[in-house]
Formats: sequence, C-alpha cells, structure tokens
Amino acid sequence: MLHFVQHDKRIHFIEIMKKTAIILFAFLLLGNLLPAQNAVEWRNDRTGIYTETGLLKAWPAAGPDLLWSYEGLGEGHSSVTVSEDKIYLTGMTEGKGFLFVFDLSGKLLAKKEYAEEWDASYSGTRGSVVPNAGKLYVVSGTGEVVCFNQNDLSLAWKKSYTKDYAGQIPKYGVNESPLIVGEKLILTPGGAEHNIIAVNKNDGKLIWSSAAKGDISSYCSPIFLADQQVPQVVTITGNHVVGIDVANGKMLWSFPFTNRFMEHPNTPVYGGDNLLLCNSSYKVGSVMLRLTNGGRAVEQVWTAPQLDVRTGHMLKLGSYAYGAGDYKKGWYCVDWKTGKLQYEDRSLPAGAIIAADGMLYCYADNGTLALVRATPEKFDVVSKFSITKGTNQHWAHPVIYKGVLYLRHGNALMAYKIK
Repeated sequence: MLHFVQHDKRIHFIEIMKKTAIILFAFLLLGNLLPAQNAVEWRNDRTGIYTETGLLKAWPAAGPDLLWSYEGLGEGHSSVTVSEDKIYLTGMTEGKGFLFVFDLSGKLLAKKEYAEEWDASYSGTRGSVVPNAGKLYVVSGTGEVVCFNQNDLSLAWKKSYTKDYAGQIPKYGVNESPLIVGEKLILTPGGAEHNIIAVNKNDGKLIWSSAAKGDISSYCSPIFLADQQVPQVVTITGNHVVGIDVANGKMLWSFPFTNRFMEHPNTPVYGGDNLLLCNSSYKVGSVMLRLTNGGRAVEQVWTAPQLDVRTGHMLKLGSYAYGAGDYKKGWYCVDWKTGKLQYEDRSLPAGAIIAADGMLYCYADNGTLALVRATPEKFDVVSKFSITKGTNQHWAHPVIYKGVLYLRHGNALMAYKIK
C-alpha cells in the first residue's frame, strides 16, 4: 500500500509541475505580448488613465515645481509619448515636420525631419508618436505614414494615405495616433476602398484593407478590444462608428454617428462590453453602445444630448465617466450605466482630461491646469495654476511618467514634478 501511495504522490507531483510550467509559460508569453511598463503611448494606453501612485494631492499656489522646459518645438498640438526613458514629440517649422527626442532631464538627444506637415487651418503637428518594439511611427497631418528605427532614427519605411491608398485628407488635416496589434499597424486613410487598413509594422506591406462605410477619416485614433469573442478594432469615421475584425479586416458592425462637420477627435471609451462615443459638440451629444453576440453586433444603451465633448476626451473611473464639454461648457460627470448627469461645472473652461491616483488632471483651453478630486459629487478643484510658456492653443493632452507631468503648449514642452 505504501508503494502505491508514494507512486500516486509522484504522479500528483508531476502533474502539479506540468501545470506550473504551463502557467509560467503563459505568463512569459503574456509578458512578451503586453507593452513594456516603461512606455507611455497616446493617452497612456488610450484610456487617459495612468497607474502611478503616490502623486501629490495638492500643489503650491504657483503650481508644482518646474523641473525643466524646452522652447523650440515649432507649431503643434501632438502630445508626449515615452519609451525606454526617452521622450518623443513632434513639431513643425516652415511646413516641415520634425521628430524630437529628449532624455528625462530635458536634454535634446535628436531632431529628425519626417514629412511635410499641416500648414493650414490650425497649423502644426497632430497625432502623437507611437513607439513599439524598436520602431517609431508617425502619421503627419498631410497623411504621410513614417516608420523610423528607434535606435538611430534611420528610415525603415514610408507610405502615403493619398498616393498609396487613395485616401482623403479631412478639412483640418489627419489627426491620428496609429494603433498596433501584434504585427499589424492599423491606419485610417479614409478612402472609398482602403478606408481602414492593416499594414505590417516592420515593412509597411498591406495585410488587409476594409472599405468599412467609405466615410472620410475624422481625426479619431482607434482602439483594440481584445476581450470580445471576435477581437476587433473600433474607430469613428465621418458618419459612423465601426467594429473591424482585426484578423481579416471584415466589418463586424456599424452604427450611425455623425455631426454636421463629420468631426470625431475623441477616442472611444471602452469598459464592460460598453462603448462611450463622445460627439464633438454641435448639440448632438454622446451615445453609449453595448457589444452583443461576442462583439459581432451593437445595441444602443443610452444617449446624452447635453454631453458634447469637443477635443478633450472622456475617461471611465469606476461607475462614472468624466470629461469636458465644448468650448462654451465646462466639465461633466455622468453615470456610466445610465448616462445620468451627476454634475456640470462651468467654473473652468473645457479642455483635455487624464486621471491618476484618484485625481483628475484637467487642462483647460485658457491655459489653466487644475488638479481635481475624482468624485461624482462635484467638480472639486484642489489646486490650479496657469501655463505661461508656449504658443497658440492649449490642446495637447497632459502626460504622466515616473512622477513627472509633461505638458506641451505649442512650441514649448514643460516637465513638472508631481511626486
């Protein structure tokens, strides 16, 4: 009997070791698939929520300590991204777009021209740089897609929305931070045939092309829904929000979503099978959709006609969504499930919003940066100060990385200590 008991124990031990090995392998594989923890992309991970803790809960009257600043970016509205402790940003000078690379101390490491930039209405750079696996991806306002090797900024490949995909350039230029899913780089040329495409991120070769609804592209940066039965890309084009099968480019569903200018700069907000789509003002409001049938269809949950969001986006914290209205309105909080308005506060002009460590960072378009408690009870401003450096509109989104808040205002980049 003892022999068989020991034998059973050995078998049990071997099975445990096998399962442990499988779990460890899964963790290692997942670690290779997930982005590095020392990287910050567009709105961190496109949610606007940063995971850092131990940040200041109040600032001095003059604002947090300014660690360093750089004035010389040229024209632009793009936001900071970070990879491997290097800061990436774009700016325009005399119609040319330049990629800037800084270290965390503010030292300019490199400056590289990449393409003609948008030198018309509200001129300057738009979409943020996307770093990934040793490459840097930039989409210019003129629709040029440029891929650099990250180590030496040598050109890896280049494509054109208009020349290569018969795309259309919208009224205010292309404003897109491209999306990377595995080996695919997702782009929105906005053409009748090549409306939304996936190219190989390493060489730029076309993987699939979706005609979608044939709309013009509309300033929206797409998101990836990995947890649906059919993993998919979601973005907003001129008159529709669409879900695209990331494997083959098949359009899974579409939903009418428009305004009189076909402008949709707000990245969709996703959580718990629900998608919050914020319309860019013009008294149309926002809508909540629910994905059904494993992501193959959607249904409308609620609408909020008063919830106009110009360019500052919204974000989901717990059971609520926070964000700003159009230029004549202030700041909102709504119930995520019902759309019920929790508050509307006009004490501060509208602007861009991010969140970290239980606080909202609200960058108003008059240059005020406010630290606000994330509570549905009221727009509870703890601290605020004015951004005095820089030029033109206050449209870039704040970024948090390793206890420092980075803020771009036109030709200026500022780094504030908030930890």
